[in-house]
Amino acid sequence: MTAEKALQMLREIRDAAFATVSKEGKPEVRIIDVMIVEGEKLYFCTSRGKEFHAQLLSSGFVAVTGLTKEFVSIRLTGRADLLLDKKKWIDRIFRENPSMNDVYPGESRYILDPFFIADGSIEVFDLGKTPIERESFVIGKGKTPEKGFRITDQCIGCGTCAAGCPQQAIEEGTPYRIRQNNCLHCGLCFENCPVYAIRRLGDDG
Repeated sequence: MTAEKALQMLREIRDAAFATVSKEGKPEVRIIDVMIVEGEKLYFCTSRGKEFHAQLLSSGFVAVTGLTKEFVSIRLTGRADLLLDKKKWIDRIFRENPSMNDVYPGESRYILDPFFIADGSIEVFDLGKTPIERESFVIGKGKTPEKGFRITDQCIGCGTCAAGCPQQAIEEGTPYRIRQNNCLHCGLCFENCPVYAIRRLGDDG
């Protein structure tokens, strides 16, 4: 798997959920077509009259999620930027997605503005496998946030975490070790450790 392959999977899903935050600070999500994927960049468009457009111009941050028929979830989180050569990109989007002509016939297409995401992080989460598998990627100047849990040197080797793990993703050792690519991030080990030896990744404590 590569970052571009993950983006291509979103393109194949096409109708993906795009989430932003309103000016009141409330989450909003809508289905938007993934129009083009090229060179680790994802392209889409929206009309200037929509709140989605205003939110993109305001903060630029967006999260995109899609699910394949094989239960593979792809999540892209990053910054969306407006493309400068608007007419060129809208024309290309309509060439590569001809069904758009039925929604915005003729010159009405130019009420749409094209955006692209070039900087962000991608997570691929395969629920169709046992144990589950997850992979993370970065595109452009994006950063991969730390998620999940780690077992510290306070571990006493009692095996409580391993015995309770739904995906059996914890291996014996000194200390025990979590296979991050198979971890659900459910927190069961974190809650049940008798000596509080498990920490949340990214937690300085």
